Amino acid sequence: MRLSVRTAAVLLVLAALATYANSLGGTWIFDDLASVLNNPSLRDWRTAFSPPAGGLTVSGRPLLNASFAASYALSGPAPWGHHALNLLIHSLAGLTLLGLVRRTLLLPSLASRWGPSALPLAFFTSLLWTLHPLQTESVTYLVQRAESLMGLWFLLTLYATARSLTAPRPLAWQAAAIVACLLGVATKEVIVVAPVLAWLHDRTFAAGSFRAAWQRRRALYVGLFATWIPLAALVLSTGGNRSGTTGFDIGIAPATHWLTQFEAVTRYLALSFWPHPLVFEYGLSRADDFATVAPFVLCVFPLLAAALWALWRRPALGFFGAWFFALLAPTSLTPSAVQTVVEHRMYLPLAAIVTVAVLGAHVWLGRRALWIGLAVALAFAVLTARRNRAYRSERTLWADTVAQRPANPAAHNGLAVAQLAAGDTPAALGHFAAAVRLAPDRADYLANYAGALARAGRTAEAITAYEAALRLAPRSAEAHANLALVLSEAFRPADALLHGETAVRLAPGYAPGHLNLGIALLRAGRAAEAAASLDLARRLDPASPEAHNTLGVALITLGRPAEAALHFEAALRLRPDYPQAADNLRRLRALPPTPLR
Repeated sequence: MRLSVRTAAVLLVLAALATYANSLGGTWIFDDLASVLNNPSLRDWRTAFSPPAGGLTVSGRPLLNASFAASYALSGPAPWGHHALNLLIHSLAGLTLLGLVRRTLLLPSLASRWGPSALPLAFFTSLLWTLHPLQTESVTYLVQRAESLMGLWFLLTLYATARSLTAPRPLAWQAAAIVACLLGVATKEVIVVAPVLAWLHDRTFAAGSFRAAWQRRRALYVGLFATWIPLAALVLSTGGNRSGTTGFDIGIAPATHWLTQFEAVTRYLALSFWPHPLVFEYGLSRADDFATVAPFVLCVFPLLAAALWALWRRPALGFFGAWFFALLAPTSLTPSAVQTVVEHRMYLPLAAIVTVAVLGAHVWLGRRALWIGLAVALAFAVLTARRNRAYRSERTLWADTVAQRPANPAAHNGLAVAQLAAGDTPAALGHFAAAVRLAPDRADYLANYAGALARAGRTAEAITAYEAALRLAPRSAEAHANLALVLSEAFRPADALLHGETAVRLAPGYAPGHLNLGIALLRAGRAAEAAASLDLARRLDPASPEAHNTLGVALITLGRPAEAALHFEAALRLRPDYPQAADNLRRLRALPPTPLR
């Protein structure tokens, strides 16, 4: 049996590696940039457990942040090390699910019926769950390590609890369960349901009642529920609402969010059985009246009622229903200003569906179910590997999202940003225009469109778009700073100074604001003030070649060529292919001196 378990584990890991091998070549996507690539706390272990605030994926989640510090230590800014650790975490989660299902089926209350088939049933459950295409977002999208790592700690909590039920020395396993739950607390808030489901698992498959489970293992459950205390502290560290992105005080009516979640849960259920089409960003959708969601309510509500009924009349089946709904509850019940439907939320709930499907197929089809399981696993592997290809770049991922959800403004904006970064300004302008048309009240989309218009040389239109964005978001330091730059280039120094000064007043630590104000001051002939502003920009962002280059120009104007040369050289060290800095340095050294630009 030991060799068979080992063989099952090896096969599971090999299948995961083969399926996700092409994810290792993926790049940084969307929220990866702020939470990982541009996260300075990852560069030093002294700050690794102190994630930045601001509603980032890592905010208030110290262990998640530290895990990215570990993969950053492996590969630095190259994404392959981060992908490798994501795959390792997912494989370990699959192994833990195998162990949890097997140990549960071998408990005295189930062993007579399921014991002889416990290992193959556990293997196929974990195999199908590990390879399911619905898991790609949690594995291949780097920042969603939040979901898979929390999922690993959750499964380890339940596995250690299950081991403690029959272990001759249960205290070690109980301690392991509490430690795993604490690690989950430091990873993601959904771990809040782990103590409840661990207690329910005991009641359903071992003790027979909540009271008996509590009396027999009181220390375990006191320890598990005590993890809610540090969890509350971490939630409060982000303002209690993840910096205004999730919570009951973010201006979104709870009833509106709850109605929306009926459609979300229906979609999750459908994708569990038919994982197509998968969509990276579904966009924000709000259901304002019951009539629009009535079909979804008629799907979800009977299932919820059946799960509640089964908890008392068919406890084993009820446990899996509770697993599904309880793990979706934290995100389904808490209003979000960011996302209403996201596939990574099904990372753990999917395990309940797959387990019931595997056990049901075994009862219905007997040994024939194993061959069907192999065929489904192979299909899942092919579909998952194909889905991974969409994550090769931001451009391919957003293009796929636009194809699936052409009415989603976030998808058009994301694709346009990727196209602009790739130098395809005409295509970017088309998608920015679509985003603005679909969501005219989004200041950030308008500002992005304005930036693309400025790059295309359509200065008057860019100014109009920035002004429209600022009417929607008058306290946007970024929009003020960018408008200041465009106005400087349009030779409107007074207006440029107004917006540049507003930018630095709103965000004194925002380096581009000081940079663009410095450019406006330089254009206005106020070289000394420009040099001071540009020097501050350089100190706030030492990696900015633009700040060094423009400061060099200001210093030349002030008659300080030696200092100017140092800044031109610094700009070229930061960006060796920076033509303006190279030309300015060449002109400075030329005899006779020629005008700088």
